[in-house]
Amino acid sequence: MAFFFNKPGIASHFRSHSQQKTEDSLSQSRRGFHIEPGPREKALLAEDPALKQFKSHKKGVWRIKRIGDVLTIVVVAGCCYEIYVRAVMREEARKQAKA
Repeated sequence: MAFFFNKPGIASHFRSHSQQKTEDSLSQSRRGFHIEPGPREKALLAEDPALKQFKSHKKGVWRIKRIGDVLTIVVVAGCCYEIYVRAVMREEARKQAKA
């Protein structure tokens, strides 16, 4: 496999190909920031009055998600505490067995 890269033609071909790809991707991303959204995009991003009734739903979902996160942390902390207590109890049992 190494003998392919000893030839200057193949190695330079790979290098020039990779440089062209990175230059194209950079120029495309730069162009995207300077384009103003069209009328269709503006209409899609505009606030829809039919969806106003569902606004309160977002806060409920946020609260449930937060409660789930807190419960997950409590369960993980409880498991860590149980592991710690069992390790301490085992260590004390070993010390008592030696004495």
